Amino acid sequence: MKILIAEDDELMLRTLEFRLKKDGHTIFMARDGREALEQIDSKLPDLVITDIMMPYSSGMEIVGFLKQKYNNEIKVIILSGMGQENVILEAFRLGADDYITKPFSPNELSVRVNRFLAGMKNTA
Repeated sequence: MKILIAEDDELMLRTLEFRLKKDGHTIFMARDGREALEQIDSKLPDLVITDIMMPYSSGMEIVGFLKQKYNNEIKVIILSGMGQENVILEAFRLGADDYITKPFSPNELSVRVNRFLAGMKNTA
């Protein structure tokens, strides 16, 4: 699976890259929202994992862009330190497929990503 990780925290970005590459996924990385939007169009990932709070474009803007331009073809998981119910509900209203509150276990993310992969294989 091709996965784009959009995260401005370098340590978190590298941790997620390491874990997901270990699972056999192809990883692309973006360190801000603008870079993420450019890579979505050029790389056409199967899944985008994005932080909410990033420079230039927020994770919420990325979700809106994905769902408007690609409908449900590209899945999206939101990562955020903001666990407030209204933020979570807004993410799902915009079309997020999953929401994980930081801190979280990279193994938990791995399980969720593999669940998306299994779902994609079942619909193919």
